[in-house]
Amino acid sequence: MDFRSKVIPLAHLADWRAGWRARGQRLVVTNGCFDLLHLGHATYLEAARRLGDGLLVGVNGDAAVQALKGPGRPLNGEADRAALVAALEAVAAVTVFPEVTATRFLTLAGPDIYVKGGDYTLATLNQEERRAVEGAGGRIVLLPLVPGKSTRGLVRQMQQPPGSVPP
Repeated sequence: MDFRSKVIPLAHLADWRAGWRARGQRLVVTNGCFDLLHLGHATYLEAARRLGDGLLVGVNGDAAVQALKGPGRPLNGEADRAALVAALEAVAAVTVFPEVTATRFLTLAGPDIYVKGGDYTLATLNQEERRAVEGAGGRIVLLPLVPGKSTRGLVRQMQQPPGSVPP
């Protein structure tokens, strides 16, 4: 299968999800910017996938990434970011959503399990997103981050002069 076929338009997400329900499969969902894929992302997505029968990843659109991360971001456009995430074996499908928050995406995705990184707690998670998941009967799982592996750290390292020691 061509990994690009794993990118599901937001308008088709509810129908795609209905197929998973009809088959009785447990869907794990996560979301993020995924601007520069790194080992932390791959480890996190693989761990998330093991929690159910398949993993759906929501990718923030370009305008949302800029609003979240600031000028100069994203480094990669939304179509490229979605395709790269879709190319990972652990990922069943990817959907790009335009909003800063994932509430509408989560409502359409209807996760059985919603996974976020360990930099969140239930209290710091967007509460609209939390209500969308829990109100539909889903549960939230927080996975630990991979120490020293982050997009922010990679960007900082790339901005250092050649030969300097990374912070």
